[in-house]
Amino acid sequence: MKYLLYIPLILVSYGIGSLSMSYFLSRRKGFDIRKKGSGNAGASNAMITMGWKAGILTALFDIGKAAFCVFAAKWLLGGVIPYVGAVAGVSAVLGHIFPFYLHFKGGKGLASFLGMTLGLNWQVFLAACAVIALVTLITDYIVYGTLATAIGVPIALGIMNNRPVLALIIFIATAVMVYKHKDNYKRLREGTEIGFLRANKGEDRVKPSKND
Repeated sequence: MKYLLYIPLILVSYGIGSLSMSYFLSRRKGFDIRKKGSGNAGASNAMITMGWKAGILTALFDIGKAAFCVFAAKWLLGGVIPYVGAVAGVSAVLGHIFPFYLHFKGGKGLASFLGMTLGLNWQVFLAACAVIALVTLITDYIVYGTLATAIGVPIALGIMNNRPVLALIIFIATAVMVYKHKDNYKRLREGTEIGFLRANKGEDRVKPSKND
């Protein structure tokens, strides 16, 4: 019967993960972030369409909500059912990607994936951030760092904890993230993907209205 606790754990974590800071910020500015820039309701598109402050705020929020779910799950249920941190984290990531109130069209999961990683192991989190920063600086495309992180984190956590099941649970989020980035891979092949430097120049930024 104790395994029924997974049901509220998944639902609550999904609900928290579905909270979209980028969408709320864009609505305050009078537009829907899912219809501007890359069409992604996440930190990278928040930076593209609203500037670096909105991008950082969104990233911190998305990291924080997933990390909170992991920490809370481990604190409340860590001694009751196994893998609660990973289950809560993956549920939060899926909530971010598929928020029910936005017709399941949210972000692509990187920041929340990092938040989940932070909650599970801060050392792996720091390593993942370093990889993303380095790969982005070298290639000018965040998507490459995202791919490396999505694949590397579950492998690293599984090996460090000697728990293949832990890796398999996290790979659920990995698979969804890789699929959600399919348009990015297509744009990379076509040479139309928005690079980090172009995003910082604000070429696709939404101009504030007089009422902002």
